[in-house]
Amino acid sequence: MGSGLFDLEKHFSFYGAYHSNPINIFLHMLFVWPILFSSLLLMYFTPSLFNLPQFGFSPLGFNVNLVLNIGFFLTVLSSSFYIAFDKKAGILAAFLCFFCWVSSSYLAVQLGFSLAWKVVLATQLFCWAGQFIGHGFFEKRAPALLDNLFQAFLMAPFFVLLEALQMFCGYEPYPGFHAKVQAKVEAEIKEWRKTKNQKKIS
Repeated sequence: MGSGLFDLEKHFSFYGAYHSNPINIFLHMLFVWPILFSSLLLMYFTPSLFNLPQFGFSPLGFNVNLVLNIGFFLTVLSSSFYIAFDKKAGILAAFLCFFCWVSSSYLAVQLGFSLAWKVVLATQLFCWAGQFIGHGFFEKRAPALLDNLFQAFLMAPFFVLLEALQMFCGYEPYPGFHAKVQAKVEAEIKEWRKTKNQKKIS
């Protein structure tokens, strides 16, 4: 079940309190992973860490040149966190992260920096706008990034995947997880609304 930093119930219920509206949840499912992918696409152009070598290979005839740079480091870091939180869903998330890293590396080579940064900028603006619309018009609550950057950037891809697995496959990291998280989410939202109303009165 984890504890402290790896308390999945605690982190997921915090995230869930900012994403309880079905439309907002759907928008995040659409946009969070493209944000990750486009970020890795831009990070491809950062220098290799500690003079580490580049790796090239050609799966199915596609030439891919992998650079062990900050994009690779963040992929390893986030994948490690996801697996530590939950092995089954974490391994799937790690696979998707590495797929994004490899495929974004391939796309970066094809586009070149002069075009890649424009693609990344357009993608980021579109996806972030979609998420802010989800929060502003449907959730009616500011996004979690204003309160917890760790949640917003590192954990969001894993949480939207976990939501999708639960929604479409009924997956739970362990029996009773969803019910416990839902109870905490409802309690947190109730407390937030109470605090919000008190601020209006004062």
